[in-house]
Amino acid sequence: MPKARSSHSADTKLRLIVMTGLFAAITYVFTAYLHIPSGAGYTHAGDGIIYLAACILPAPYAAAAGAIGGALADGLSGYAVWMPATIVIKAVTALFFTNKSDKMLTLRNIFGIVPSLIVCIAGYSLYEGTVMTKGFSSAAILAALGQIPSYCIQVLASSVLFVITAAALDRTGIKRRLLK
Repeated sequence: MPKARSSHSADTKLRLIVMTGLFAAITYVFTAYLHIPSGAGYTHAGDGIIYLAACILPAPYAAAAGAIGGALADGLSGYAVWMPATIVIKAVTALFFTNKSDKMLTLRNIFGIVPSLIVCIAGYSLYEGTVMTKGFSSAAILAALGQIPSYCIQVLASSVLFVITAAALDRTGIKRRLLK
């Protein structure tokens, strides 16, 4: 009997790893191929996939999917300099959502969008104003804050994608079937 238990655990872990890879790949596609150049980077809807991943997968897996997918998009789109920031910011973004409910579209997950926006603005602005300028520069941070409209559009587009997709997926009951 203990073998069956460890087998089930191994099956579950394998399923989580496969789903993490799938979400990383979808995040990459929605980030790298569905983006609009803006300022020093680009605006995309890939965060919406990270929100979905975080509603389905346990936090460490969702954080990995977001970090890997976002970093691959940066690196393979000519924005490799942003990869360190993206890895941290996208991993943290996943932590604002929960997979504890049978539903993806919960009040907590909708409210998770707000801290995601704040982390996006603060994280990329601080990165641009410190790392990109090779030292702390108030002027560079203030200039980086000029990207706030682009970040807001990015989170808005991601939020619309998330809400529409999560509502549709909740109606199908797919979350219960994915991780049984």
